[in-house]
Amino acid sequence: MAAISEENISKVKDLYYKEGLSVQDVANKLNVSIDAVFYCMRKNGWARRKSCESNSLKFEKAKPSFKPKKIGNEKLRTLKAIGTMLYWGEGSKAGTMTVDFANSDKDMIILFLKFLREICGVDETRLRVYPYFYANQKINQNIKFWCNITKISKKQFTKPFIREDYDENKIHKMPYGLIHIRYSDKKLLKLIKDWINEYKEF
Repeated sequence: MAAISEENISKVKDLYYKEGLSVQDVANKLNVSIDAVFYCMRKNGWARRKSCESNSLKFEKAKPSFKPKKIGNEKLRTLKAIGTMLYWGEGSKAGTMTVDFANSDKDMIILFLKFLREICGVDETRLRVYPYFYANQKINQNIKFWCNITKISKKQFTKPFIREDYDENKIHKMPYGLIHIRYSDKKLLKLIKDWINEYKEF
């Protein structure tokens, strides 16, 4: 590949800083070697992005795995509010890249999944269920119960956590155990957090 010509020097700057392309992408765009781009940047005293800045750009450019639905009626607006409030109360919001909603109440699980499907437009194949059971419960029967409730394939259930130490008097409170509904997409987690913040200002 050829070296960078004088007329392309400004393009290197625009592609890297304004469009946020990587050094490799800049090189490919201008049909030059990556070393030529690095040399051009060093010669002109242009600083390279920090890794955190590069990661942020990758995140912004990454295509989300979900397609939020248009909120066209009062029923959907209510569902959006319910789902957002459920996540505010029962969802994991810090230190994660995954939407993670945990509950033992089947009706809450059904409503939250309805929110993910009808409001957030999630990809069904990316949904995961992490079960939490007591050791004396019928594990397979409980998994079947949650499969029916969630309408999620058993193949998308992860290995359950089985609790060996527990208070026998509290078992009746979670007869089918507890499950986490998980969806790995940082953009969706950010969107739900943004909705939570909007409702805080209500």
